[in-house]
Amino acid sequence: MAPDSFCPFDALTQLLARVKPAAGTKPDTKLVLAYSGGVDSEVLAHGLSLFAKQHPEFNYLLVHVHHGLSANAESWQRHCERRAREYGLPISVKRVTVASGARISLEAAAREARYDALRSELAPGDILLTAHHQDDQLETLLLALKRGLGPKGLAAMGEVQAFTPNNLLLRPLLTTSRAQIEAFAKAERLSHIEDESNKDSRFDRNFLRNQVLPILTARWPAFAATASRSAQLCAEQQALIDEEVSLRLPAMLLCVPHSQATVLDLKALAEQPGRWRPHLLRGFIEHRGFPLPSAAQLGDILAQLEAKADAQVAIRIRSMVLRRFQHALYLDSAEVAPRHNQVLQGLDEDVRSQGSTLSWPIDSQSQLVANWSLTGLRLRLEKTDDLTLRFGAPGSLRCHPHGRDKGRELKKLWQEFAVPPWERGHVPLIFSGEQLVAAVGLWVDKRYLAPEGEGGWKFSLAEVNG
Repeated sequence: MAPDSFCPFDALTQLLARVKPAAGTKPDTKLVLAYSGGVDSEVLAHGLSLFAKQHPEFNYLLVHVHHGLSANAESWQRHCERRAREYGLPISVKRVTVASGARISLEAAAREARYDALRSELAPGDILLTAHHQDDQLETLLLALKRGLGPKGLAAMGEVQAFTPNNLLLRPLLTTSRAQIEAFAKAERLSHIEDESNKDSRFDRNFLRNQVLPILTARWPAFAATASRSAQLCAEQQALIDEEVSLRLPAMLLCVPHSQATVLDLKALAEQPGRWRPHLLRGFIEHRGFPLPSAAQLGDILAQLEAKADAQVAIRIRSMVLRRFQHALYLDSAEVAPRHNQVLQGLDEDVRSQGSTLSWPIDSQSQLVANWSLTGLRLRLEKTDDLTLRFGAPGSLRCHPHGRDKGRELKKLWQEFAVPPWERGHVPLIFSGEQLVAAVGLWVDKRYLAPEGEGGWKFSLAEVNG
């Protein structure tokens, strides 16, 4: 795009026209712009205001995130609110608290707080717009090189990416240079804010922007454009890797009865060529929804997993913990939500009819569900039975699982049912008085098992709103 032909309205219109068929964009979709008030987002807000006049079928929102890190933050908010009125676009100001500490990157913490605020304004199907441009792309690529990232990191930013599972992120200015954007703002006399922190070269991105990029682009004026092509090539290579991982990984995932989450079959992983193992491990972590570790961390994980089979493996990286148990890799959140004992109310005769369903929350992500059924593994209740849901029980407690000829102590049953030690306190246990009558997903006590042709409650775990 030549400098004299750049127009944010055209860039936005063309990108939206490309993604609308694939995204299934509905008329009431909301276009949400991350609006700082800096020259980049100011230019895009100008383009969005023109687009809104021609496309009233969409909803629109500017989101200004007030980080509270600058003495000028209040005046920036007033600027954005005034300009939003002039553009005829609604605005939401989100005040956030940025985490700080000795080992916390202020840049990363502010970015995460900003993204959390933006996510809170997005309904399923809404589209997020950001004003990242070609020079931002070059900075991102150079930072990825500094961190030693592979094709995924070197792919940098895409014009169209997933922001959440239900929301696209579009960058209409990504092929536009900073000089083009500033020239447009000057020609249109667009007022914008100047963030004084952009001059602080203690931050890596500012160091590149203020000291490195001017030298590179003075020597090679097309450096940002050619680097963007390299990023695109890396993105294409990563897409091929992801496609192959998506074909190989499903056969390596195992379901375990005591958990909703799948685990990774380490025997199957070991059978894969060595060069594919890091990609498959990365794919498993991504499949479970956790942030990806660095290449060095992946190498360390694989080295520990390939140690002798009886070695204990428990690796914590940021928000996740990886553990090995019986040739399987378990991946869990490092911060496990507490589960509380509770009385299971409502299981009386009045609701015992085919198809009846009851549920009780376990934590923010899961719930216990009871279905009244005439088939399957189900619990027979007497009128006098008062059931409670508990987590954790003494190992000496005895139970007689269905299908077994005799009862056993709970600590032996955990081993027989291959429940990892760290999972045992999270398995939902159903008690009648002080008698353990069922371990959800594993067994029903033989004495409480509903006989054939008789109705009973089938208990299972389910995701909240899943």
